[in-house]
Amino acid sequence: MEHVQAVVIGSGFGGSVAAFRLADAGLSTVLLERGQAYAPGQFPRTPAEMGRAFWDPRKSLYGMYDVWRFDGYDSVVSSGLGGGSLIYANVLLRKDEKWFVHEQALPGGGYEHWPVKRADLDPHYDDVERFIGVSPYPVEFEPFGGTAKTHAMQDAAAELGLDWFRPPLAVSFGTQTGAVPGLREQLAPLAYPNLHGAARTTCRLCGECDIGCNDGAKNSLDHTYLSAAKHRGADLRTLHEAKRVRVREGGGYLVDYVRYDPDTGHRESGTIGCDKLVMGAGTYGTVRLLLASGLPGMSPALGSRFCGNGDLLTFLLKAKDRDRIRPLDASKGPVITSAIRLPDELDGSSTGRGAYIQDGGYPGFVDWMLFGLDVPGQLARTAEFLWERFADFFSAAPDTNLSEEVADLIGSGALSVSSLPLLAMGRDVPDGVLSLDRDGNLCADWTVATSKDYFDRIRGTMQKMADVLGARYHDNPLWFRKRVISVHPLGGAPMGRHPGEGVCDAYGEVFGLPGLYIADGAALPGPVGANPSLTIAALADRMCTSILTGTKAAHPTGPAGDADPEQATGTGAGPAVGTAGPTGGEGSGSARAPKERGKGGTSLSFTEEMKGHHVPGACDPHDEDRGAKLAFRLTITADDVTRFLAEPGHLAGAEGWIEAPDFGGRRRVERGWFNLFVPVSREGVLEPDRREMRYRLFFSDVQGRPLTLSGWKDIHHGPATHIWPDTTTLYYRIFDGHLAEDAEESVVGAGTLHIRLVDFVEQLTTFRTEGPDGLGALNRFGRFFLGELWDVYGPAGD
Repeated sequence: MEHVQAVVIGSGFGGSVAAFRLADAGLSTVLLERGQAYAPGQFPRTPAEMGRAFWDPRKSLYGMYDVWRFDGYDSVVSSGLGGGSLIYANVLLRKDEKWFVHEQALPGGGYEHWPVKRADLDPHYDDVERFIGVSPYPVEFEPFGGTAKTHAMQDAAAELGLDWFRPPLAVSFGTQTGAVPGLREQLAPLAYPNLHGAARTTCRLCGECDIGCNDGAKNSLDHTYLSAAKHRGADLRTLHEAKRVRVREGGGYLVDYVRYDPDTGHRESGTIGCDKLVMGAGTYGTVRLLLASGLPGMSPALGSRFCGNGDLLTFLLKAKDRDRIRPLDASKGPVITSAIRLPDELDGSSTGRGAYIQDGGYPGFVDWMLFGLDVPGQLARTAEFLWERFADFFSAAPDTNLSEEVADLIGSGALSVSSLPLLAMGRDVPDGVLSLDRDGNLCADWTVATSKDYFDRIRGTMQKMADVLGARYHDNPLWFRKRVISVHPLGGAPMGRHPGEGVCDAYGEVFGLPGLYIADGAALPGPVGANPSLTIAALADRMCTSILTGTKAAHPTGPAGDADPEQATGTGAGPAVGTAGPTGGEGSGSARAPKERGKGGTSLSFTEEMKGHHVPGACDPHDEDRGAKLAFRLTITADDVTRFLAEPGHLAGAEGWIEAPDFGGRRRVERGWFNLFVPVSREGVLEPDRREMRYRLFFSDVQGRPLTLSGWKDIHHGPATHIWPDTTTLYYRIFDGHLAEDAEESVVGAGTLHIRLVDFVEQLTTFRTEGPDGLGALNRFGRFFLGELWDVYGPAGD
């Protein structure tokens, strides 16, 4: 039987990140995607093509859209290489810091709890944003007339006293990072080709984001993470649908799958074994697969905490700009260009659950929509569709898959467009339950009842926006049945602190089933509130760091301890993880997981921010205000405090970012180490009154050139007034390559960094522990720190 180190099921935001990270680390990785690959120019456009752009293999449909119908709830998800990124509206927003709730009571009983915090995800948010490439809708496009709806949203927000902004979009408006936006210009090539081998051009403001970008302007997952994964050796297998997961005798897992052949309709069954299995098939796909597989020891929380991320679709008909002169044309620009934020009760400035309202759009062409009006039989097909849906409202067993019916309707071109769609999402109540019926069909027990106040608030705000824009407000046509349409189903296999609370832990690993991970929206224990794609990807990135380091503290080890020497060389083939992408160029090499350390102990972490200058070409640091700016923000983690204090090198991991214009802006620390109070020898003689705090950080510049920042704080005997400057001043050099030791011939620059008082005060609030006896571990660390300072600066040193 075929066996690999890692299998990833699904290629959405969780699966794609996982496939790249694992392949980049050198693991043999196979990704199974049920849908097809779509190169630029291959997305459907004609009425006939759109009519078959749905997923239902039983009806020989292998398209992108998978439409689901449940009691009180309809949903649209994606099928294809790149998952939801193929048809989403490009928005990558972070979850609001205060919306990471902890044991917040739910109206119907129970509670919502996020076992992660915003600080846990921020470094991974940074990495994903850089990797995919994001920027807001540029104001430079105003001369092209593409921002009428953007200005209308801004005017409505100003009139209503609400916050308006242009969110980050995963769209290439310029040919490369920092380039002036232009329409349909060829993108600059990367260090490796995209998996389609196709040319890509910048956005042409056609509003076709949700039906697949035929220009390649969307930085969708197939152009970013999946192309990088393939470049690193991942085996991406399309038209492979996982059907069952089994525990493998002797360890690992088996995945039974079906391979489709759309040309012949033939299906071929197969099985693949793996050591690690990552579930990224989307909320419905992952939960249904877990429910159907009946894995031993699965948490009773499976199926719980389901919600639709507060999604609501409404329409403003015949909307005009604020002067009531120019009608809006929502087909100009990308689908979403701006957003309005409704505050949450958690913000302390409002009552009710928060949300975002975003402008919608539709394709710039409408011929295919109107063409069907002249097709004989159109009226009959529409009437038949509506009658079947009406009958389903009162059916005891409604059809949960609408793909065939919707495909027939859209293929006839019966749908029309509206003036301005409004898309809302926010913090609805995650009290739904997913289950299987007797026939193995997925069922969702969720209604708008417990979220009524939330939806009423959204609808009321949208109605006020309609008044400002002189428009007629229209609900989703299904709202009269208190139904919503969601494109962001979440939950069903939520993360938690223990099996009674969740299916997986805060790193995505399933309780009781080591090596099985959940990397998609199913793992979310409640609504993100904002568009969830970025949060799903950041959680997957954090999960992979944990997998590759072998620790739930998710921080690496270092060269002063037990690192593999092959991971720290000057050749550029060092431990770069996650460095490939459209904004950063190809990565500098693959990484292998370091040896496991500190397992079962108590970890301690804190965050440090330092700012200063960098002098290119300098060989020695200069403590003066010259050169370009350079700063870093690091989270330092000792995986096991007891071991950390006992080791002579007092080694901890460091991750975060370095920001320097000389190297292309903010660059991810690909791997980093920190040593606290290392004894110093001069010419072989130990200096008892001297210590160093040492930093070694691997990163790469914007061209992908590997670099090493090697720094030290000089802690030496003197008056007590020297403690502050000594412990807050870092002298550093930057070397060419990823080096385990300094090499004078490789110096490319040097400088000095300082901790400002305000940043030091913030640093004191960032100390965290994880594991047993956290307070005791923190006390031991504090006593050690103060004791070392006393040894150096105290009277005994005289």
